Amino acid sequence: MKIKLLFLGLFAVVQLNQAQNNIIPKPVNYTSTEGSLLLDKPLFFELPKNGQVEKTIDEFKAFLSKANIPFSLSLSNSIPVKVSLNSKKNTEIGDEGYVLELNKTSVEIGANTAAGVWNAFQSLKQLIPTSSEDKVIQTCRIVDYPRFKWRGLMLDVSRHFFSVEDVKQFIDQMAEYKFNVLHWHLTDDQGWRIEIKSLPKLTEVGAWRVERSGRFGEEREAPKPGEKTSYGGYYTQEQIKEVIKYATDRNISIVPEIDVPGHSMAALAAYPELSTKKEPKYVSPGNKFANWFGDGTFEMIVENTLNPADEKVYEFLDKVFTEVAALFPGEYIHMGGDECYHGYWERDENVQQFMKKNKIKDSHELQSYFVKRVEKIISSKGKKMIGWDEILEGGLADGAAVMSWRGMKGGIEAAKMGHEVVMSPTTYAYLDYSQGDHSVENPIYADLSLEKTYSFEPIPDGVDPKFILGGQGNLWTEVIPNMQFAFYMTYPRAFAISESVWSKKSDKNYDDFVLRTQHHFERFDVMGRNISKAVYDPEVKVSLKGDKLICTLSNSIPNSEIYYTIDNTYPVGFGKKYIGEFEIPQGNLSLRTQTYLKGEPVGRELIISRSELEKRAKK
Repeated sequence: MKIKLLFLGLFAVVQLNQAQNNIIPKPVNYTSTEGSLLLDKPLFFELPKNGQVEKTIDEFKAFLSKANIPFSLSLSNSIPVKVSLNSKKNTEIGDEGYVLELNKTSVEIGANTAAGVWNAFQSLKQLIPTSSEDKVIQTCRIVDYPRFKWRGLMLDVSRHFFSVEDVKQFIDQMAEYKFNVLHWHLTDDQGWRIEIKSLPKLTEVGAWRVERSGRFGEEREAPKPGEKTSYGGYYTQEQIKEVIKYATDRNISIVPEIDVPGHSMAALAAYPELSTKKEPKYVSPGNKFANWFGDGTFEMIVENTLNPADEKVYEFLDKVFTEVAALFPGEYIHMGGDECYHGYWERDENVQQFMKKNKIKDSHELQSYFVKRVEKIISSKGKKMIGWDEILEGGLADGAAVMSWRGMKGGIEAAKMGHEVVMSPTTYAYLDYSQGDHSVENPIYADLSLEKTYSFEPIPDGVDPKFILGGQGNLWTEVIPNMQFAFYMTYPRAFAISESVWSKKSDKNYDDFVLRTQHHFERFDVMGRNISKAVYDPEVKVSLKGDKLICTLSNSIPNSEIYYTIDNTYPVGFGKKYIGEFEIPQGNLSLRTQTYLKGEPVGRELIISRSELEKRAKK
């Protein structure tokens, strides 16, 4: 028996040396050493006197309990985990970096701050095997620190409301991958989600809408007269404080967003007098209230903008931002500023007179006037204002930061003007976009693969890096009604974003990243948490060559094989191995295809009819 155990131990060490580490985001410097740490004894924590570090250890102990790894209050017969805060600052690792050493009999963690200690423990979690039977860790030394100070995810809670517990789960998950900013999109046309005590109608009216099911858009009816508003919810100020504390304990700062002057239908449902037409409004249940023309331009059917010529609007916003600033201890408040339709302003006589009086030449300058007024309100509360890149139009307010979502152009422009920028472009960072074939995924405005997300680089050529705060992924929730599906849409693409904003640019390698991602699929499975494995699915491309329908298949999984059938037979594994493009013959048939790895099917089987393939080829 002893010989067998020795053999198993040696085999485990060999496997560990081959596997290196699966940490996401990739550490700046990971050096494996000879040996292994066997977690065959309880862990004992030696800590500095620091309340935030103690909270980190409490959270880590909760993780250990779920992993069936014991910890002890005594050093005797234990594995010591020694945590220290540097008395002399280690300039290499900065405020959020750490040094983590795993030896054969102990673990040592050093950092400049409690934030660094938090990040060290997230890496340690990922080094601990998911299997309850195999608790052997390769000994190593890690020196690690983030590339950017802003490493964010945005959660939209207006389109669909998420409970406090939901938001905490979202925070837990993002914190494990070293994100440090939660951008909380609290208001929009579909619901106002934050209690403002001086303006009670915002939640009494604006937080609730009529119940509707199915896709947002024409399929959803507008509210009927007298119909009960039963769907929605909001966070009380006490709940907001609870979430902020929860996030702070996990090294996450929350940036609240109050989206104005557009996207304000919920606010106007509560206070319609703040619009130009001053007509009764409703909270949108996701019905169609705008015509989009396919080139980024649009026309509102229902007014959803605040009136920038009405002084009462600024009094309203002063009340809102006074309470928001008092609640949130972070540096920034997001004022939205995106997709603001100017048509109602241009058609309103009072607005036009206001523009003439104030020598405002067009509606873009009028929006700039509004943004500058809002910036003064926010800065008067001791906060910095950030907004979507539309706030550049007509002239950018002094001191404002820009979140660039319509590609990188707005961020580049703002950075060259000397303003701080967070890069969050649709082309890489919109996590609500479809991530797999439309035969098995919800089709939405656009597609965004894991590989494309991984290619995100927050610093464009020719831009001074000092103005780029970092990057962020955005999760809009029109088609995301619950938290488990929110996880599915966010991960693993959030892994890619975390690596883009934490790891060294020169160290990024997609093939290596995909291998590590597969390990994290297992971690999510063990947690019982939803995650998309669409990266396994074949990518199907079709084209017409004369009267022939030609198909190519691909994926980005190293060492995988793709099998397919086009004769209505199954299982796919007994079909043809893909080696190059092929013709889809005429007839009542479907393409079936699936990825295989080490002889086993992974991901999903795609079944796409010939008629659907023809439609795709003609687009």
